[in-house]
Amino acid sequence: MEKHKIFISSVQKEFKDERIALRDYILHDPLFRRYFDVFLFEDVPARDRNPNSLYLAEVKRCDVYLCLVGNEYGAENKRGVSATEQEFCEATKQGKTRLLFIKDVNDRDRHRKTVKLIKKVGGEIIRRRFSNVSELISHVYAALVQYLEDKGILQTVPFDAAVCRGASLSDIDETHVKDFLETARAERGFPLPQNTSAKKLFAHLNLLTNDGISNAAVLLFCRNPQKFRPLICAEVKCMHFHGIEICKPIPSYQVYKGTLFEQVDEAVDFVLGKLDRSVTPGKTGVASDVSYEIPKEAIREAIVNAIAHRDYTSNAGIQVMLFEDRLEVWNPGALPQGMTLKSLRTAHSSMPHNPLISDPLFWARYIERAGTGTLDMIALCRKAGIPGPEFEQRGGQFVLTIKRAESQHKYSTSTVLVQYQSLEDRILALLNQGELPIAVISRKLNQKRVSGQLKVVLKKLLKNSLIEYTIPDKPNSRLQKYRFTKKGAEYLKKQNKNDG
Repeated sequence: MEKHKIFISSVQKEFKDERIALRDYILHDPLFRRYFDVFLFEDVPARDRNPNSLYLAEVKRCDVYLCLVGNEYGAENKRGVSATEQEFCEATKQGKTRLLFIKDVNDRDRHRKTVKLIKKVGGEIIRRRFSNVSELISHVYAALVQYLEDKGILQTVPFDAAVCRGASLSDIDETHVKDFLETARAERGFPLPQNTSAKKLFAHLNLLTNDGISNAAVLLFCRNPQKFRPLICAEVKCMHFHGIEICKPIPSYQVYKGTLFEQVDEAVDFVLGKLDRSVTPGKTGVASDVSYEIPKEAIREAIVNAIAHRDYTSNAGIQVMLFEDRLEVWNPGALPQGMTLKSLRTAHSSMPHNPLISDPLFWARYIERAGTGTLDMIALCRKAGIPGPEFEQRGGQFVLTIKRAESQHKYSTSTVLVQYQSLEDRILALLNQGELPIAVISRKLNQKRVSGQLKVVLKKLLKNSLIEYTIPDKPNSRLQKYRFTKKGAEYLKKQNKNDG
Protein backbone atom coordinates (compact mmCIF):
# COMPACT_ATOMS: atom_id res chain seq x y z
CA MET A 1 0.00 0.00 0.00
CA GLU A 2 1.40 3.37 -1.04
CA LYS A 3 1.62 5.78 1.86
CA HIS A 4 0.31 9.33 1.86
CA LYS A 5 3.13 11.87 2.15
CA ILE A 6 2.94 14.74 4.62
CA PHE A 7 5.08 17.82 3.93
CA ILE A 8 5.80 19.61 7.21
CA SER A 9 6.59 23.26 6.56
CA SER A 10 7.61 26.24 8.67
CA VAL A 11 10.19 29.01 8.74
CA GLN A 12 13.33 26.92 9.30
CA LYS A 13 14.51 29.02 12.26
CA GLU A 14 11.28 28.32 14.12
CA PHE A 15 9.68 25.12 15.42
CA LYS A 16 12.62 22.75 15.03
CA ASP A 17 11.58 20.79 18.13
CA GLU A 18 7.92 20.84 17.07
CA ARG A 19 8.70 19.59 13.56
CA ILE A 20 10.81 16.72 14.86
CA ALA A 21 8.20 15.83 17.52
CA LEU A 22 5.48 15.70 14.84
CA ARG A 23 7.62 13.54 12.55
CA ASP A 24 8.47 11.09 15.34
CA TYR A 25 4.87 10.92 16.51
CA ILE A 26 3.43 10.27 13.03
CA LEU A 27 6.06 7.69 12.08
CA HIS A 28 5.72 5.76 15.35
CA ASP A 29 1.97 5.98 15.98
CA PRO A 30 0.44 2.49 15.41
CA LEU A 31 -2.25 3.96 13.13
CA PHE A 32 -0.51 6.76 11.27
CA ARG A 33 2.67 4.85 10.44
CA ARG A 34 0.53 2.51 8.30
CA TYR A 35 -0.78 5.31 6.12
CA PHE A 36 1.65 8.22 6.21
CA ASP A 37 5.24 9.12 5.39
CA VAL A 38 6.80 12.47 6.30
CA PHE A 39 9.02 14.91 4.43
CA LEU A 40 11.03 17.09 6.79
CA PHE A 41 13.75 19.66 6.19
CA GLU A 42 16.02 18.08 8.80
CA ASP A 43 15.99 14.71 7.00
CA VAL A 44 17.46 16.11 3.76
CA PRO A 45 21.28 16.06 3.43
CA ALA A 46 22.70 19.58 3.64
CA ARG A 47 24.19 19.39 0.13
CA ASP A 48 20.76 18.67 -1.35
CA ARG A 49 18.90 21.53 0.33
CA ASN A 50 17.65 23.99 -2.28
CA PRO A 51 14.29 25.53 -1.39
CA ASN A 52 13.72 26.90 -4.89
CA SER A 53 13.60 23.45 -6.44
CA LEU A 54 13.59 20.58 -3.93
CA TYR A 55 10.94 21.90 -1.55
CA LEU A 56 8.47 23.00 -4.20
CA ALA A 57 8.92 19.66 -5.96
CA GLU A 58 8.17 17.86 -2.69
CA VAL A 59 5.05 19.99 -2.23
CA LYS A 60 3.85 18.79 -5.65
CA ARG A 61 4.47 15.16 -4.62
CA CYS A 62 2.88 15.38 -1.17
CA ASP A 63 -0.71 14.55 -0.26
CA VAL A 64 -0.95 16.70 2.86
CA TYR A 65 0.71 20.09 3.32
CA LEU A 66 1.10 20.80 7.06
CA CYS A 67 2.31 24.30 7.91
CA LEU A 68 3.37 25.74 11.28
CA VAL A 69 3.20 29.53 11.54
CA GLY A 70 4.82 31.59 14.29
CA ASN A 71 6.40 35.03 14.44
CA GLU A 72 8.94 34.96 11.63
CA TYR A 73 8.17 35.33 7.92
CA GLY A 74 11.44 33.90 6.62
CA ALA A 75 13.96 34.83 3.93
CA GLU A 76 12.34 36.53 0.94
CA ASN A 77 13.02 36.10 -2.78
CA LYS A 78 13.34 38.95 -5.27
CA ARG A 79 9.56 39.38 -5.24
CA GLY A 80 9.52 39.65 -1.46
CA VAL A 81 7.87 36.26 -0.93
CA SER A 82 9.16 33.77 1.66
CA ALA A 83 9.73 30.08 0.96
CA THR A 84 6.87 29.18 3.33
CA GLU A 85 4.40 31.34 1.44
CA GLN A 86 5.67 29.97 -1.89
CA GLU A 87 5.08 26.44 -0.61
CA PHE A 88 1.59 27.30 0.59
CA CYS A 89 0.69 28.85 -2.76
CA GLU A 90 2.03 25.78 -4.58
CA ALA A 91 0.01 23.46 -2.32
CA THR A 92 -3.07 25.57 -3.07
CA LYS A 93 -2.40 25.50 -6.80
CA GLN A 94 -1.96 21.70 -6.73
CA GLY A 95 -5.18 21.19 -4.74
CA LYS A 96 -3.42 19.54 -1.78
CA THR A 97 -5.02 19.04 1.62
CA ARG A 98 -3.69 21.96 3.66
CA LEU A 99 -3.45 22.03 7.45
CA LEU A 100 -2.41 25.26 9.14
CA PHE A 101 -1.39 25.45 12.80
CA ILE A 102 -0.66 28.87 14.25
CA LYS A 103 1.40 29.57 17.37
CA ASP A 104 -0.89 31.31 19.85
CA VAL A 105 0.93 34.62 20.38
CA ASN A 106 -0.07 38.26 20.03
CA ASP A 107 -0.11 39.40 16.39
CA ARG A 108 1.88 42.48 17.46
CA ASP A 109 4.86 40.15 17.94
CA ARG A 110 4.65 38.72 14.43
CA HIS A 111 6.30 39.94 11.24
CA ARG A 112 3.79 42.09 9.35
CA LYS A 113 3.92 39.74 6.36
CA THR A 114 3.23 36.77 8.63
CA VAL A 115 0.09 38.50 9.89
CA LYS A 116 -0.91 39.20 6.29
CA LEU A 117 -0.33 35.53 5.34
CA ILE A 118 -2.50 34.31 8.22
CA LYS A 119 -5.34 36.61 7.15
CA LYS A 120 -4.91 35.53 3.53
CA VAL A 121 -5.16 31.79 4.22
CA GLY A 122 -7.79 32.18 6.93
CA GLY A 123 -10.52 32.46 4.34
CA GLU A 124 -9.33 29.41 2.44
CA ILE A 125 -8.76 26.67 5.02
CA ILE A 126 -9.55 25.77 8.61
CA ARG A 127 -6.75 26.83 10.93
CA ARG A 128 -6.04 25.90 14.55
CA ARG A 129 -3.99 27.65 17.17
CA PHE A 130 -1.60 25.87 19.53
CA SER A 131 0.36 26.88 22.62
CA ASN A 132 2.66 23.87 23.12
CA VAL A 133 3.75 20.57 21.60
CA SER A 134 1.08 18.60 23.46
CA GLU A 135 -1.71 20.74 22.04
CA LEU A 136 -0.13 20.71 18.57
CA ILE A 137 -0.02 16.91 18.52
CA SER A 138 -3.66 16.81 19.63
CA HIS A 139 -4.71 19.11 16.77
CA VAL A 140 -2.65 17.23 14.17
CA TYR A 141 -3.99 13.90 15.44
CA ALA A 142 -7.60 15.04 15.00
CA ALA A 143 -6.88 16.51 11.55
CA LEU A 144 -5.17 13.36 10.23
CA VAL A 145 -7.92 11.09 11.56
CA GLN A 146 -10.43 13.31 9.72
CA TYR A 147 -8.29 13.13 6.56
CA LEU A 148 -8.29 9.33 6.64
CA GLU A 149 -12.04 9.27 7.21
CA ASP A 150 -12.70 11.72 4.36
CA LYS A 151 -10.60 9.57 2.01
CA GLY A 152 -12.59 6.49 2.98
CA ILE A 153 -9.42 4.83 4.26
CA LEU A 154 -10.44 4.67 7.89
CA GLN A 155 -13.69 2.95 8.76
CA THR A 156 -13.03 2.65 12.49
CA VAL A 157 -11.40 5.64 14.17
CA PRO A 158 -9.04 5.46 17.20
CA PHE A 159 -10.73 4.91 20.54
CA ASP A 160 -10.31 8.38 22.05
CA ALA A 161 -11.52 10.08 18.84
CA ALA A 162 -14.45 7.69 18.28
CA VAL A 163 -17.97 8.90 19.04
CA CYS A 164 -19.31 7.52 22.32
CA ARG A 165 -22.61 6.01 21.21
CA GLY A 166 -25.53 7.02 23.39
CA ALA A 167 -23.70 9.94 24.98
CA SER A 168 -24.63 13.58 24.46
CA LEU A 169 -23.76 16.98 25.88
CA SER A 170 -26.57 16.50 28.42
CA ASP A 171 -24.45 13.76 30.04
CA ILE A 172 -21.61 16.18 30.70
CA ASP A 173 -21.21 17.53 34.22
CA GLU A 174 -20.92 21.32 34.00
CA THR A 175 -19.09 21.32 37.33
CA HIS A 176 -16.31 19.22 35.79
CA VAL A 177 -16.12 21.64 32.87
CA LYS A 178 -15.92 24.68 35.16
CA ASP A 179 -13.32 23.03 37.39
CA PHE A 180 -11.19 22.19 34.35
CA LEU A 181 -11.39 25.71 32.93
CA GLU A 182 -10.48 27.24 36.29
CA THR A 183 -7.55 24.86 36.79
CA ALA A 184 -6.26 25.05 33.21
CA ARG A 185 -6.38 28.85 33.19
CA ALA A 186 -4.56 29.05 36.54
CA GLU A 187 -1.97 26.38 35.76
CA ARG A 188 -1.20 26.90 32.04
CA GLY A 189 -2.93 30.09 30.95
CA PHE A 190 -5.61 28.21 29.01
CA PRO A 191 -6.92 30.62 26.35
CA LEU A 192 -10.69 30.09 26.74
CA PRO A 193 -12.61 32.14 29.37
CA GLN A 194 -13.93 30.52 32.53
CA ASN A 195 -17.58 30.77 31.41
CA THR A 196 -16.96 28.80 28.19
CA SER A 197 -19.67 26.27 27.40
CA ALA A 198 -18.94 22.54 27.21
CA LYS A 199 -19.66 22.58 23.48
CA LYS A 200 -17.12 25.34 22.76
CA LEU A 201 -14.54 23.74 25.07
CA PHE A 202 -14.90 20.38 23.34
CA ALA A 203 -14.57 21.99 19.91
CA HIS A 204 -11.32 23.63 21.03
CA LEU A 205 -9.98 20.34 22.45
CA ASN A 206 -11.05 18.31 19.36
CA LEU A 207 -13.49 16.30 21.49
CA LEU A 208 -16.52 17.06 19.33
CA THR A 209 -17.50 15.61 15.95
CA ASN A 210 -20.47 16.05 13.64
CA ASP A 211 -21.85 12.76 14.99
CA GLY A 212 -21.52 13.51 18.70
CA ILE A 213 -19.03 13.69 21.57
CA SER A 214 -15.96 11.48 21.69
CA ASN A 215 -14.97 8.80 24.17
CA ALA A 216 -12.26 11.16 25.40
CA ALA A 217 -14.85 13.85 26.24
CA VAL A 218 -16.97 11.36 28.18
CA LEU A 219 -13.99 9.95 30.10
CA LEU A 220 -12.83 13.42 31.10
CA PHE A 221 -16.07 15.29 31.81
CA CYS A 222 -19.09 12.94 32.08
CA ARG A 223 -21.05 12.40 35.31
CA ASN A 224 -20.70 8.63 35.08
CA PRO A 225 -18.45 7.58 32.17
CA GLN A 226 -18.62 3.88 32.99
CA LYS A 227 -22.36 3.68 32.25
CA PHE A 228 -21.51 3.65 28.54
CA ARG A 229 -20.64 0.20 27.25
CA PRO A 230 -17.26 1.00 25.60
CA LEU A 231 -16.05 2.62 28.84
CA ILE A 232 -17.21 0.04 31.36
CA CYS A 233 -13.60 -1.08 32.07
CA ALA A 234 -12.18 2.44 32.29
CA GLU A 235 -11.31 2.18 35.96
CA VAL A 236 -8.35 1.93 38.34
CA LYS A 237 -8.05 -0.93 40.82
CA CYS A 238 -5.93 -0.17 43.88
CA MET A 239 -4.65 -2.89 46.21
CA HIS A 240 -2.49 -2.87 49.33
CA PHE A 241 -0.66 -6.01 50.48
CA HIS A 242 1.23 -6.32 53.75
CA GLY A 243 3.73 -8.78 52.24
CA ILE A 244 5.73 -8.89 49.01
CA GLU A 245 3.37 -11.15 47.04
CA ILE A 246 -0.22 -11.03 45.81
CA CYS A 247 -2.32 -12.99 48.29
CA LYS A 248 -5.90 -13.17 49.49
CA PRO A 249 -7.66 -11.82 51.38
CA ILE A 250 -6.49 -8.42 50.19
CA PRO A 251 -6.14 -6.11 53.24
CA SER A 252 -7.23 -3.02 51.33
CA TYR A 253 -8.91 -3.01 47.90
CA GLN A 254 -10.61 -0.10 46.10
CA VAL A 255 -11.96 0.31 42.56
CA TYR A 256 -12.07 3.91 41.37
CA LYS A 257 -14.36 4.96 38.54
CA GLY A 258 -15.61 8.44 37.61
CA THR A 259 -13.69 10.82 35.35
CA LEU A 260 -10.02 10.29 34.58
CA PHE A 261 -9.16 13.31 36.73
CA GLU A 262 -11.00 11.72 39.67
CA GLN A 263 -9.34 8.35 39.06
CA VAL A 264 -5.89 9.93 39.22
CA ASP A 265 -6.64 11.89 42.41
CA GLU A 266 -8.24 8.95 44.22
CA ALA A 267 -5.57 6.42 43.20
CA VAL A 268 -2.77 8.77 44.29
CA ASP A 269 -4.53 9.41 47.63
CA PHE A 270 -4.91 5.64 48.13
CA VAL A 271 -1.16 5.08 47.81
CA LEU A 272 -0.17 8.12 49.86
CA GLY A 273 -2.49 7.05 52.66
CA LYS A 274 -0.53 3.79 53.04
CA LEU A 275 2.99 5.26 52.95
CA ASP A 276 5.16 6.55 55.79
CA ARG A 277 5.53 10.29 55.71
CA SER A 278 6.93 13.19 57.67
CA VAL A 279 5.31 16.60 57.79
CA THR A 280 7.18 19.69 58.89
CA PRO A 281 5.97 23.30 59.18
CA GLY A 282 6.44 25.36 56.02
CA LYS A 283 8.33 28.62 55.95
CA THR A 284 5.15 30.64 56.43
CA GLY A 285 3.98 28.58 59.38
CA VAL A 286 0.78 27.75 57.50
CA ALA A 287 1.61 25.51 54.56
CA SER A 288 3.39 22.26 55.33
CA ASP A 289 6.24 20.39 53.70
CA VAL A 290 5.23 16.74 53.35
CA SER A 291 7.80 14.09 52.48
CA TYR A 292 6.69 10.57 51.54
CA GLU A 293 8.97 7.54 51.34
CA ILE A 294 8.14 7.45 47.60
CA PRO A 295 7.90 11.00 46.21
CA LYS A 296 4.29 12.05 45.66
CA GLU A 297 5.16 13.49 42.24
CA ALA A 298 6.65 10.17 41.10
CA ILE A 299 3.54 8.26 42.21
CA ARG A 300 1.31 10.75 40.45
CA GLU A 301 3.38 10.60 37.25
CA ALA A 302 3.26 6.79 37.21
CA ILE A 303 -0.53 6.72 37.57
CA VAL A 304 -1.17 9.58 35.13
CA ASN A 305 1.04 7.92 32.52
CA ALA A 306 -0.93 4.69 32.88
CA ILE A 307 -4.25 6.51 32.45
CA ALA A 308 -3.03 8.63 29.51
CA HIS A 309 -1.33 5.80 27.60
CA ARG A 310 -3.47 2.73 28.38
CA ASP A 311 -5.27 0.74 25.72
CA TYR A 312 -8.92 1.52 26.41
CA THR A 313 -10.11 -1.20 24.05
CA SER A 314 -8.73 -3.79 26.47
CA ASN A 315 -11.05 -5.35 29.04
CA ALA A 316 -8.20 -5.15 31.55
CA GLY A 317 -8.11 -2.15 33.83
CA ILE A 318 -5.22 -0.28 35.40
CA GLN A 319 -3.91 -1.90 38.59
CA VAL A 320 -2.03 -0.01 41.29
CA MET A 321 -0.53 -2.42 43.84
CA LEU A 322 1.40 -1.41 46.94
CA PHE A 323 3.53 -4.14 48.53
CA GLU A 324 5.74 -4.08 51.58
CA ASP A 325 8.81 -3.49 49.42
CA ARG A 326 7.51 -1.83 46.21
CA LEU A 327 4.79 -0.05 44.25
CA GLU A 328 3.63 -1.55 40.96
CA VAL A 329 1.44 0.14 38.33
CA TRP A 330 0.04 -2.17 35.63
CA ASN A 331 -1.22 -0.64 32.43
CA PRO A 332 -2.96 -2.54 29.59
CA GLY A 333 -1.04 -1.73 26.44
CA ALA A 334 2.43 -1.66 24.94
CA LEU A 335 5.14 0.84 24.05
CA PRO A 336 4.75 2.67 20.71
CA GLN A 337 6.55 1.22 17.68
CA GLY A 338 10.19 2.30 17.70
CA MET A 339 10.33 2.95 21.45
CA THR A 340 12.13 0.51 23.75
CA LEU A 341 12.34 0.05 27.50
CA LYS A 342 15.87 1.43 27.28
CA SER A 343 14.76 4.57 25.46
CA LEU A 344 12.46 5.45 28.37
CA ARG A 345 15.62 6.27 30.33
CA THR A 346 16.87 8.79 27.77
CA ALA A 347 15.42 11.95 26.24
CA HIS A 348 12.66 11.04 23.78
CA SER A 349 9.76 12.61 21.92
CA SER A 350 6.25 12.38 23.26
CA MET A 351 4.22 9.63 21.58
CA PRO A 352 0.87 9.66 23.41
CA HIS A 353 -1.34 6.65 22.80
CA ASN A 354 -4.43 8.82 23.40
CA PRO A 355 -3.62 12.41 22.34
CA LEU A 356 -7.16 13.69 22.89
CA ILE A 357 -6.95 12.48 26.49
CA SER A 358 -3.36 13.60 27.07
CA ASP A 359 -3.94 17.21 25.96
CA PRO A 360 -6.55 18.13 28.65
CA LEU A 361 -4.41 16.32 31.25
CA PHE A 362 -1.54 18.58 30.21
CA TRP A 363 -3.62 21.76 30.49
CA ALA A 364 -4.70 20.78 34.02
CA ARG A 365 -1.01 20.10 34.87
CA TYR A 366 -1.57 16.41 35.46
CA ILE A 367 1.14 15.89 32.83
CA GLU A 368 4.15 18.17 33.06
CA ARG A 369 6.20 18.19 29.86
CA ALA A 370 5.86 16.10 26.72
CA GLY A 371 8.22 13.13 26.69
CA THR A 372 9.80 13.78 30.10
CA GLY A 373 7.57 11.78 32.44
CA THR A 374 9.83 8.75 32.87
CA LEU A 375 12.93 10.94 33.25
CA ASP A 376 11.16 13.03 35.90
CA MET A 377 10.28 9.87 37.85
CA ILE A 378 13.87 8.65 37.71
CA ALA A 379 15.18 12.02 38.97
CA LEU A 380 12.57 12.25 41.76
CA CYS A 381 13.34 8.75 43.05
CA ARG A 382 17.08 9.30 43.04
CA LYS A 383 16.66 12.59 44.89
CA ALA A 384 14.62 10.74 47.52
CA GLY A 385 17.39 8.18 47.91
CA ILE A 386 15.52 5.22 46.41
CA PRO A 387 16.19 3.33 43.15
CA GLY A 388 14.71 4.72 39.95
CA PRO A 389 11.63 3.01 38.52
CA GLU A 390 11.90 -0.25 36.59
CA PHE A 391 9.97 -0.76 33.33
CA GLU A 392 8.76 -4.10 31.97
CA GLN A 393 6.53 -5.39 29.20
CA ARG A 394 4.68 -8.45 30.50
CA GLY A 395 2.58 -9.71 27.62
CA GLY A 396 -0.20 -7.19 27.07
CA GLN A 397 0.67 -5.24 30.22
CA PHE A 398 3.20 -2.45 30.71
CA VAL A 399 4.45 -2.63 34.29
CA LEU A 400 6.21 0.14 36.23
CA THR A 401 7.83 -0.73 39.57
CA ILE A 402 9.22 1.66 42.20
CA LYS A 403 11.14 0.06 45.07
CA ARG A 404 10.66 1.25 48.63
CA ALA A 405 13.71 1.91 50.80
CA GLU A 406 14.92 -1.09 52.81
CA SER A 407 14.53 0.75 56.10
CA GLN A 408 10.89 1.49 55.29
CA HIS A 409 9.65 -2.00 54.46
CA LYS A 410 7.74 -2.28 57.72
CA TYR A 411 4.73 -0.05 58.05
CA SER A 412 4.58 2.19 61.07
CA THR A 413 2.54 5.09 62.30
CA SER A 414 3.53 8.24 60.39
CA THR A 415 5.52 10.82 62.28
CA VAL A 416 3.68 14.09 61.97
CA LEU A 417 5.61 17.22 62.96
CA VAL A 418 3.37 20.05 61.87
CA GLN A 419 2.16 23.27 63.45
CA TYR A 420 -1.41 22.67 62.27
CA GLN A 421 -2.10 18.96 62.35
CA SER A 422 -5.76 18.81 61.24
CA LEU A 423 -7.26 19.98 57.96
CA GLU A 424 -9.67 22.17 59.93
CA ASP A 425 -6.80 24.03 61.60
CA ARG A 426 -4.89 24.46 58.33
CA ILE A 427 -7.97 25.96 56.66
CA LEU A 428 -8.45 28.36 59.57
CA ALA A 429 -4.78 29.35 59.39
CA LEU A 430 -5.19 30.13 55.68
CA LEU A 431 -8.27 32.26 56.29
CA ASN A 432 -6.35 34.10 58.99
CA GLN A 433 -4.55 35.75 56.06
CA GLY A 434 -7.77 37.00 54.47
CA GLU A 435 -10.94 36.01 52.61
CA LEU A 436 -10.49 33.14 50.11
CA PRO A 437 -12.65 31.25 47.58
CA ILE A 438 -12.74 27.45 47.78
CA ALA A 439 -10.55 27.03 44.67
CA VAL A 440 -7.73 29.10 46.21
CA ILE A 441 -8.01 27.25 49.53
CA SER A 442 -7.71 23.98 47.61
CA ARG A 443 -4.58 25.16 45.75
CA LYS A 444 -2.91 26.44 48.92
CA LEU A 445 -3.49 23.00 50.46
CA ASN A 446 -1.59 21.52 47.49
CA GLN A 447 -4.70 19.87 46.05
CA LYS A 448 -4.96 19.62 42.25
CA ARG A 449 -8.76 19.82 42.41
CA VAL A 450 -11.32 20.74 45.05
CA SER A 451 -11.75 17.50 46.99
CA GLY A 452 -14.89 16.14 48.56
CA GLN A 453 -13.09 16.08 51.91
CA LEU A 454 -12.42 19.83 51.68
CA LYS A 455 -16.11 20.52 51.01
CA VAL A 456 -17.12 18.40 54.03
CA VAL A 457 -14.66 20.19 56.35
CA LEU A 458 -15.80 23.64 55.17
CA LYS A 459 -19.43 22.70 55.91
CA LYS A 460 -18.37 21.54 59.37
CA LEU A 461 -16.54 24.82 60.05
CA LEU A 462 -19.57 26.79 58.83
CA LYS A 463 -21.89 24.78 61.06
CA ASN A 464 -19.65 25.43 64.09
CA SER A 465 -19.55 29.17 63.23
CA LEU A 466 -15.75 29.15 62.97
CA ILE A 467 -15.99 30.57 59.44
CA GLU A 468 -18.74 32.26 57.41
CA TYR A 469 -19.70 33.10 53.83
CA THR A 470 -18.87 36.52 52.45
CA ILE A 471 -22.17 36.36 50.50
CA PRO A 472 -24.42 34.52 52.98
CA ASP A 473 -27.66 34.98 51.02
CA LYS A 474 -26.15 33.33 47.90
CA PRO A 475 -24.19 30.24 49.08
CA ASN A 476 -23.60 28.98 45.51
CA SER A 477 -22.47 32.29 44.04
CA ARG A 478 -19.38 32.03 41.82
CA LEU A 479 -18.02 35.03 43.76
CA GLN A 480 -18.45 33.27 47.10
CA LYS A 481 -15.56 33.35 49.57
CA TYR A 482 -14.96 32.20 53.15
CA ARG A 483 -13.70 34.28 56.06
CA PHE A 484 -12.86 34.00 59.73
CA THR A 485 -15.40 34.62 62.47
CA LYS A 486 -14.50 35.97 65.90
CA LYS A 487 -15.09 32.48 67.25
CA GLY A 488 -12.72 31.04 64.65
CA ALA A 489 -9.99 33.53 65.56
CA GLU A 490 -10.29 32.65 69.23
CA TYR A 491 -10.18 28.93 68.43
CA LEU A 492 -7.01 29.21 66.33
CA LYS A 493 -5.35 31.41 68.95
CA LYS A 494 -6.05 28.73 71.54
CA GLN A 495 -4.63 26.05 69.23
CA ASN A 496 -1.42 28.05 68.78
CA LYS A 497 -0.99 28.36 72.55
CA ASN A 498 -1.50 24.62 72.99
CA ASP A 499 1.06 23.85 70.27
CA GLY A 500 3.52 26.22 71.86
